[in-house]
Amino acid sequence: MSNGDIFVGEVIGTAILILFGAGVCAAVTLRFSKARASGWIVIAFGWGFAVLAGAYTAAPLSGGHLNPAVTLGIAVDTETWDKVWVYLLGQLVGAMLGAVLAYLVYLAQFQANVRKEGTTEGTADEPTPTLGIFSTIPEIRNPVANLITEIIATIALVLPILAFGRNTGIGIGQIPGEEAGIYGSGISILLVAFLVVGIGLSLGGPTGYAINPARDLGPRIVHTFLPIPNKGTSDWGYAWVPVVGPLVGGVLAGLVYNAAF
Repeated sequence: MSNGDIFVGEVIGTAILILFGAGVCAAVTLRFSKARASGWIVIAFGWGFAVLAGAYTAAPLSGGHLNPAVTLGIAVDTETWDKVWVYLLGQLVGAMLGAVLAYLVYLAQFQANVRKEGTTEGTADEPTPTLGIFSTIPEIRNPVANLITEIIATIALVLPILAFGRNTGIGIGQIPGEEAGIYGSGISILLVAFLVVGIGLSLGGPTGYAINPARDLGPRIVHTFLPIPNKGTSDWGYAWVPVVGPLVGGVLAGLVYNAAF
């Protein structure tokens, strides 16, 4: 794969990932959304479908990493580092683009995020902080505990992804070593999508399961500059946790996989 294919694939795939992911969070969070207050299960499945759409779209061009933690885990396992920077750059750009697109989809709802005249704080009609639509916020702010959560959750993502790669029959495209015309079933990405749903349901409660530095950092940057009324803080004091935690988790997953398999 050329650097250009990798960059374009990761930009498009990650943009789709964030469009769907931030989109479901906006749908559940914002006033005047028909899906408001649908709950955590809707968010978990929304992010799973986001992975499904983004990764399948990007796979022919870049392999569909969409996540620096996945890219690092693969690089640690294969000891191939020359294209890592292309993946990471494409993922960050794509995440920012996807956040802008999600904002545009819900533009009217974001613009309506104002306090109605005569309402008081604590009512359903007051403005809604919007950072949680774009990036993660811990339920209990404890940097050490939050970091541990993100590391473990990311290992739970990257280690199975690396294991899925051992079964060439479930991948996309020509199966290596087989005669021409013998292709994989292509269900590996579907399995990853369900894996992300499972992580959200089981491990997402403490921090909102970033498990992807680009998924958190790119939209947080965009949130900082978007003209959203009453948007609240972008919480840059916490921003390092959903970046460092998944990066560490990705590297550890690569090391474990390399040692065990």
